[in-house]
Amino acid sequence: MKPKIGKTGFGYAEVGGARISHDFLIRLGGEVKKRKKKLSKAVYGTSHKISLEEAKHIYQDGAKRLIIGGGHFGRVELTPDAEDYFTKKKCVVEIHTTPRAARSWNKAEGKIIALFHTTC
Repeated sequence: MKPKIGKTGFGYAEVGGARISHDFLIRLGGEVKKRKKKLSKAVYGTSHKISLEEAKHIYQDGAKRLIIGGGHFGRVELTPDAEDYFTKKKCVVEIHTTPRAARSWNKAEGKIIALFHTTC
């Protein structure tokens, strides 16, 4: 079952009634996991660029859509390699500010995964 995202603020989000104070993924089955930022940070020195390695970690077979909460100021972006990877997997990617992505997630249906950056 897909967890509902409630209030979001700088550095946190309420997911399924629990407050999460770190970046996180939501898997196809609704499981919430901590984001592995180091996969991108090791390559680019920042977690604001999603590397190919992180894209491979984020994606799940069967996912048709990825909603990315790019932070409260929308700083997160896909690298060209990551963008190509999701295109080859036929997984549509939407990147919004975190509050807008939360609203999109709550309305979304189907085989959807998500990544949320909780700060900038």
